[in-house]
Amino acid sequence: MATYVLIHGASSDSWLWHRVAPLLRAAGHDVVAPDLPISDNEAGIPEYADAVVAALGDRAAADDLIVVAQSFGSFTGTVLTHRVPVKLLVFLSAMAPKEGETPGEWWEATDYTRDRQASDAGLGLPPDADLKVVFFHDVPDDVVAEAWERGEIPQSDRPFAPPPMPALPADLPIRFLAGRDDRFFPIDFQRRVVRERLGFAPDEMEGGHLEPLAHPEELVRRLEGYRVEAGL
Repeated sequence: MATYVLIHGASSDSWLWHRVAPLLRAAGHDVVAPDLPISDNEAGIPEYADAVVAALGDRAAADDLIVVAQSFGSFTGTVLTHRVPVKLLVFLSAMAPKEGETPGEWWEATDYTRDRQASDAGLGLPPDADLKVVFFHDVPDDVVAEAWERGEIPQSDRPFAPPPMPALPADLPIRFLAGRDDRFFPIDFQRRVVRERLGFAPDEMEGGHLEPLAHPEELVRRLEGYRVEAGL
C-alpha cells in the first residue's frame, strides 16, 4: 500500500495524529509520525527534516511516500521533498510556502493579520480569543480534556528564521486540504493564498484547524482519495 508520513505543526507533537494513524494502519498502510524537536532553540526547519528522515530509517528510500504536513509543518514537508523520494504531498490547514521566503516572513507577506482580524470580526470573536475558542471549537470534549491534561509544548522561534524555503519540485503531485471553519487560517484567506502561491484552489472539508483531532474519519477518507488519484 503506502507509507504515510504525518508531520505536525508548531507547539504540537505526534499526538495530533493519534486518531488518524490507527485508521491508516487498519487500511493496510505504514505510518510514520515523528516528534519534531520544536523546543530545541538550535533546531530549525532543516533539523526538523532531519528528524523526519531519521524516523523513516530504511523507509526513507521507499517509493510510496505520502507526506501530510499540517499547519506550520508545511515548511518541513517542503524541505523533505528534497531529502526523500516523496510521491505525494498533502498540505493540511497549512501555511502555503513560497520559494525564497522564510517561515517568519510568511505572516506579513500573506497579509495574514488583516484577513484574520476581518474573519474574527465577522465571527464576533474578541481579539484575545483563547486557544479553545480558536483551535478546539469543534474537537470532541474528551479529546480537548486530554489535550489540556498533556499541556502546551513550548515552541522555539528558531525555525521561523533562515534558511528560506526551496522551490517545490515541479513534477510532484500536491494537494491542499483546508477546514471551512478554521478560525486560525480562515477559509477565505486560504483560498486566496493557496491560489496565489500554489496556483490552484484548495480542497475543503468540514472542520477547523485541527482536523486530525476533530474529524479523523473524514480526513482519512480524503487522504485515501488523494492516494488513489496519485496511483499509489
